[in-house]
Amino acid sequence: MATRIGAAAWIVAAVQFLVVQLVVEAGWRIPYSWAANNISDLGNISCRIWDDSRPRYVCSPLHDAMNASFAVHGVLLLVGMLLAGACWGRGGISVSSRILLASSAGGWVLVGLVPADVDENLHVGGALLIMGLGNLGLLLTGFSSRGSLFGGLRSVTLSIAVVAGLAAWMFFGQHDPGIGLGALERIAACALDVWSLVMALVILRAPAGRRGRDGESSKRSHVARGATAR
Repeated sequence: MATRIGAAAWIVAAVQFLVVQLVVEAGWRIPYSWAANNISDLGNISCRIWDDSRPRYVCSPLHDAMNASFAVHGVLLLVGMLLAGACWGRGGISVSSRILLASSAGGWVLVGLVPADVDENLHVGGALLIMGLGNLGLLLTGFSSRGSLFGGLRSVTLSIAVVAGLAAWMFFGQHDPGIGLGALERIAACALDVWSLVMALVILRAPAGRRGRDGESSKRSHVARGATAR
């Protein structure tokens, strides 16, 4: 039941984050672009030309809603990680990946509490937690124990992690391949949402006996069969 609640928390985290973005951007008087604008632009509290590297006019009347959504997003991601922890299995890699992903969740809370135009350094620090440590945590999750539920979905996890890591490198290096830096940021920052949605559906569809410690269940079954044979 705890694992299922964790999966539900991931779904709510992603859905509310998307819906609030759409609502907040609808409140802009000038067009908001997912390709040209950063996600953080939705949370800026002042109306002015912003960002020396890519000057653009930013004015988000519903910034309070966006910043609250950032923080709620991080809290729900963390709740999901804690409740679905058994799905990572055991071992140092599994523990390390969860710590990194928890840091990413904390990054979302930080960017919500500290908008970019209030303290840019702290805000960028939160972004680094999300797109740096978070994507590294996803990569490590791809190498979690094979007996775990997530270990059995290694190719999916690694594919998302590699794409997100490359997008993060290009975003921070200002290397736009033609889709816009705002789009790059979304690929890098929202990879965990995509992954958590996929894994939440896997958890909710899995038989009760397969959730969590698949490896341990398989081992016990193997031992039981051996004892019966003897």
